[in-house]
Amino acid sequence: MKSGRNTKSAVAGIFLCLMAATLFAADTNGPAILPWPQQVTLRAGAFKLTPQTRIYVDPASRPTATFLTARLRQSTGYPLKTRTKFFSARAIEGGILLTTRAANTNLGPEGYELTVAPDSVVLRAPTQAGLFYGVQTLFQLLPPEIFSSNVVQAADWRMPCIQIEDWPRFRWRGFMLDVARHFYNRQQVERILDAMAFQKLNRFHWHLTDDQGWRIEIKKYPKLTQVGAWRAGVGFGLDPKSTTAYGPDGRYGGFYTQADIREVVKYAAARHITIVPEIEMPGHSTAALAAYPQFSCTGGPFSIPLKGGVFNGIYNPADEATFKFLDDVLTEVFQLFPGQYVHLGGDEVPQDTWKNNPACQALMKRDGLTNEDELQSWFMKRMEKFVGAHGRTMVGWSEILKGGLASNAVVMDWIGGATEAASSGHDVVMTPTQFCYFDYYQSTNRASEPLAIGGFLPLEKVYSLEPIPADLPEQYAPHILGAQGNLWTEYIPNLHYAEYMIFPRLTALAEVDWSPDSARNFDDFSRRLQVEFQRFAELGINYRPNLTNVPTATLTQ
Repeated sequence: MKSGRNTKSAVAGIFLCLMAATLFAADTNGPAILPWPQQVTLRAGAFKLTPQTRIYVDPASRPTATFLTARLRQSTGYPLKTRTKFFSARAIEGGILLTTRAANTNLGPEGYELTVAPDSVVLRAPTQAGLFYGVQTLFQLLPPEIFSSNVVQAADWRMPCIQIEDWPRFRWRGFMLDVARHFYNRQQVERILDAMAFQKLNRFHWHLTDDQGWRIEIKKYPKLTQVGAWRAGVGFGLDPKSTTAYGPDGRYGGFYTQADIREVVKYAAARHITIVPEIEMPGHSTAALAAYPQFSCTGGPFSIPLKGGVFNGIYNPADEATFKFLDDVLTEVFQLFPGQYVHLGGDEVPQDTWKNNPACQALMKRDGLTNEDELQSWFMKRMEKFVGAHGRTMVGWSEILKGGLASNAVVMDWIGGATEAASSGHDVVMTPTQFCYFDYYQSTNRASEPLAIGGFLPLEKVYSLEPIPADLPEQYAPHILGAQGNLWTEYIPNLHYAEYMIFPRLTALAEVDWSPDSARNFDDFSRRLQVEFQRFAELGINYRPNLTNVPTATLTQ
């Protein structure tokens, strides 16, 4: 989606590699870069990392250089030094330069230019985000052992001479983790953020509340975590030993303190990932109402369910106290998450509760609402105004289109509505179930796979996603922000199991989000994926081999 690519940022003397050849993703001899860059030219020769290699940076780029050297030292054992003074090409001979100076601004805010020559490596980007993504590509030019947590003896740390100009196709490249059904602790979430950063993803959608659990500390309403964060058991028919998320009293669950949240937000920001918190409403709210039943239509009592489904945990829109409660909750959420987007759910609302509530029916009559879809729209529009008044943008699932869409809302399309929303000027994130739901089975032979929620989503299907709907007029295509993979965790009680469901399907989606659609080639993606599997092994990431069927993995902690 960029143009004007003829401008080149160069340092004299670095273009010593001869016999250049432009590579496309389907080149069987190309490097195993994932996601595939926009423009790649392979040249003869290689740059060798040695104990004498120096890292040169401008002062603003030092944090990115620190990230680079920490990884390189861990596996090579080399005492790599970082220097902030450089004056010429000769000064960086034998070294690696990371800088935003003299970068090509046409690359965009997340683009970069990487030139590997026999005597130097130069990485330029207009921003630190682009520089960080260039570092991920640099890692992938080295042998997979670069990701080892231990020093690898006698390794040949060479990277091929190459010229890369790269930038993402889409600006929203996301992954959603549901921690409401099963709790993943702070360190486990950070591990997922590491894997996301490695694949140049930039949005972490954190599904923090649902019927089965409330996971975020809200100081004004302490019972949300005292009551709503815990349930009687693991539920969903799962083996109680498949998880360790039990409190001292034997209850199952957990939550993030506000200090935890701040640490995760900081960790993500260092990897150029923005966290999008989700606080579900008006439905999927049983855990909240178990703690504060006065904000329901029935007054409770509510118990937190041990299974999936749609429950009558729904807020009462006819009571002003409900909105005071939700406004207070979101005010604390805003203080914890600095990103632009806040997700408010809006899906699978059990409207019969409203149909049978006299106060809700009186509200509908008073405001001229003809059905419960319009009441739900009324509810979400009110919340969108509150979110907008705090300088944020509300995101909601497909159902927020019913009854009328709030003026500034972003639609997360899981069951349709993208064309309608984008054509009316609303931004859209694509996450259709048939391409993006990683809780689906990965084989038609379910006996060979761990338990899943149903469906069938093989790797090739994920890779075939085209985020821009075919029926969307071209002028509205910029409203498609990108695509996102979702992991709903009803049957996924631990991280090892989650990684098996996520990878490599998220790797496929990362290429859909980043790479040019013209370079999409599943055979070549599969070739590069074999090297990616070696990287996963070095990183200790559990993954499903790209086979039609594999034996059921041991999926306990």
